[in-house]
Amino acid sequence: MSKRPFVPEDLKSLAFLSDPQLSPDGSTVLYAQGKLNEKNSLAPQIWAVNVESAEAKQLTQHEKGHGQARWSPCGGWISFVSGRGGSAQIWLMPWRGGEAKALSKLDEGSIGETKWSPDGRWIAFTYRPTHPDRTSKAKKERDEKGLSTPAWEIETLWYRLDGDGYFGQQRYAIHLIEVATGETKEIYSAGKLGSFGFDWLPDSSGLAVIRAASDNPLIDDPSDQVYLVGLDGAEKQVTNLVSGGRGNPAVSPCGGFVSYLANLDAKDVWGVRNSRLYVLDLKSGVEQCLTPEEPLCLDAATLTDTSADGATLNTWSRDGSKIYVKVAVQGTVQLGSVDVANGGLTLLTEGQHVLGFGGFSADGTKLGVTRGAPTQVSEVGVVSLGETTEIRELTSVNREFLATVELAEPEELWLDSTGGTRVQAWVMRPSKGGITPGILEVHGGPHTQYGLGFFVEFQSLVSAGYTVVFSNPRGSKGYSEEHTAAIERDWGNADWDDIQTVTNWMLSDPHIDSKRVAIMGGSYGGYMTNWAVGHSGVYKTAITDRCVSNWVSMAGNSDFPLARDDYFGGYAWGDLEKIREMWRQSPISYFDKVRTPMLVIHSEGDLRCNVEQGEQVFHALQAQGIKSKFIRYPVETSHGLSRTGPVDLRIHRIHSILSWYQETL
Repeated sequence: MSKRPFVPEDLKSLAFLSDPQLSPDGSTVLYAQGKLNEKNSLAPQIWAVNVESAEAKQLTQHEKGHGQARWSPCGGWISFVSGRGGSAQIWLMPWRGGEAKALSKLDEGSIGETKWSPDGRWIAFTYRPTHPDRTSKAKKERDEKGLSTPAWEIETLWYRLDGDGYFGQQRYAIHLIEVATGETKEIYSAGKLGSFGFDWLPDSSGLAVIRAASDNPLIDDPSDQVYLVGLDGAEKQVTNLVSGGRGNPAVSPCGGFVSYLANLDAKDVWGVRNSRLYVLDLKSGVEQCLTPEEPLCLDAATLTDTSADGATLNTWSRDGSKIYVKVAVQGTVQLGSVDVANGGLTLLTEGQHVLGFGGFSADGTKLGVTRGAPTQVSEVGVVSLGETTEIRELTSVNREFLATVELAEPEELWLDSTGGTRVQAWVMRPSKGGITPGILEVHGGPHTQYGLGFFVEFQSLVSAGYTVVFSNPRGSKGYSEEHTAAIERDWGNADWDDIQTVTNWMLSDPHIDSKRVAIMGGSYGGYMTNWAVGHSGVYKTAITDRCVSNWVSMAGNSDFPLARDDYFGGYAWGDLEKIREMWRQSPISYFDKVRTPMLVIHSEGDLRCNVEQGEQVFHALQAQGIKSKFIRYPVETSHGLSRTGPVDLRIHRIHSILSWYQETL
């Protein structure tokens, strides 16, 4: 059967699987499956697949979707979060058959993480009520009376978050709900952020909690501390640990230790240093790093536009001898284990894939996963742990459709750059062969990695006849801490060297038209695109998406405002020399040299990189008479439009990219 080219509209035909949770007996994996519905949404539904037969069945169906499906410790019940009753509630469903019922009766608000107690009596969860002026009921009453939306009254910098929106002074707190009765109570609301990592103690008597101890956590150095919180809400700080960032706590099976991922460089608010695995002795208060020399980061994000990367992993083996972790390595994501007694990381899987991790079986021998690859949208599987580690895929939801379209496999490259650096890159070529235009894609972050998952955007570009090249220049994760730290205090230097190295390879490649090379990227990738056109005339055209252009203005308008830290070697107010350092690393300061036609893409609802960053680029281009266009998406969208935005706008975005290249490349 002949295959047709992949097109942006094929996004409508894909299903996106995530959050694989293995039942306690290891027989069934719960997962979320999102696919386009009549409401232009990928609202996920809960599915279950049998580990032995690979037979899958849908458990929920509602246009508002469902998430966080979690097994009860006995395996007889499934809890999940849904807004199908109007506002978000915790629901309960019997596994062996029966109707789901709302367990909680919360006011309108947002539910965060949920965890069953080991004895099955409680579910601990984080919950943030909607401000009374912002509820659906309040809005309806205002509309009926013709009243205006009230002003926010804001007293701290933590009042908004990209993808979450504006929440003002409302904060998450930890709540308990009794499974038998639905009785709910708040037990813990300490900390200024309302941001908690928590895990149950094995005897269900309370929680181990990690939170910021600072009174001004967005400005002060990281100060995460560990607390034991009883069911009555009583708090006990385990010990006065050194300052630093900590998260993702997991209590050992014996209850005597807490493991977590930490970066204890108190000045590193950007995640340059590796997150390492630590264990805290709850009795002695001694904190020990188990991976002190490990070059790889244990919570690095891996970027695609199909959200193939899963949550960070920190899970003890049943006997307490190992801790399982997620490892990003050279564009892949693998399962690793750390020996508790001796330390050190061992990679348990290998292959050109991106794994997403879920829950273990009660005996610790199996783990639910998703597995994605460049020509495979993530499917659900199970990892069996033993003398060898085996990954077995259980679903094939997308396989039949993907078999009908042309898909490009990336070819790996290693290129020699400055300072003895070798840059890993990949090239995806059109099936028709010949000499084609080349497009260099630059990832966001910057302290993330491009990964070998499925890219709708990349496949659409290749099918349209373009050669796509992507890489992990210095600043990226997945290689070494030195590789990541090379751009600290100096964006636009070592990273730009590596981008030029990849560009020069493209210019010399016999299958790429050297006069028709473009560059594009989003977020930090937008920053580097802006930097590239201000420092080189080699690119025939460029696309900057959700970009950073001016650090001086962005310092105070991002949801994570820049503190007076030393990451950039400067800050945006006060000392003029410090301001100049921020301006030196701002691409807009070089736009008097730009002659490259550019498409600017930005979302009005982007709270990470404010839309004014794109506006400045567009203004500078228009003021100089440079061919340019501004695609401005509505306030309902966010920084993550290309990955998690409305399907129709994601398709529109890729078509806008294709149209721009057809016109200028």
